[in-house]
Amino acid sequence: MPVTPSAKKALRRDRRRTAAHLSLRSQIRTLWIQTLQEPTIEHVAAVFSAIDRAAKKQVIHKNKAARLKSRLSAAIRRKS
Repeated sequence: MPVTPSAKKALRRDRRRTAAHLSLRSQIRTLWIQTLQEPTIEHVAAVFSAIDRAAKKQVIHKNKAARLKSRLSAAIRRKS
């Protein structure tokens, strides 16, 4: 457990951020699955938007965001 006041504050901050990040990651996963099952323009736009938002907030790395969008696009192309 943290001892110093700044470490205690950092732990509180990290727990809050972790909860927010988990919800955003969960949203991305949910949208991803919906898009693979039913690849419509609206679903693709929603998942791309969520990925970009996560990268902007530094929840995921920008290169990971680019990789996810590329893989999703490729998967949709293979399905069509």
